[in-house]
Amino acid sequence: MIELDFEKNHGLIPAIVQDSTSRQVLMLAYMSKASLERTLASGLACYYSRSRQELWTKGETSGHYQHVEAIYVDCDADTLLLLVRQEGAACHTGHQSCFYRTIKGEESDE
Repeated sequence: MIELDFEKNHGLIPAIVQDSTSRQVLMLAYMSKASLERTLASGLACYYSRSRQELWTKGETSGHYQHVEAIYVDCDADTLLLLVRQEGAACHTGHQSCFYRTIKGEESDE
């Protein structure tokens, strides 16, 4: 496996999550080594909650699971891109994507 740089961000690595079919960016989360290992073992996206300081599998309470189809690493080995098959909404607000508000550009669905 590629050696990832978890130390650059205090043991965590940003994970950009994108829908594998539409390519819509769904969310940004953080992964620890343990959450990445759990993701690879289960096929379900598991992240590290910085606020709760614990691992969480996306969808474990909402049922809106993310089935991981591919994981890419950037050129500096310090950011991941997850392509997922999203069940339901990705955002805890109920929106399909966490990026539903705009500052500049097309109108949002807010």
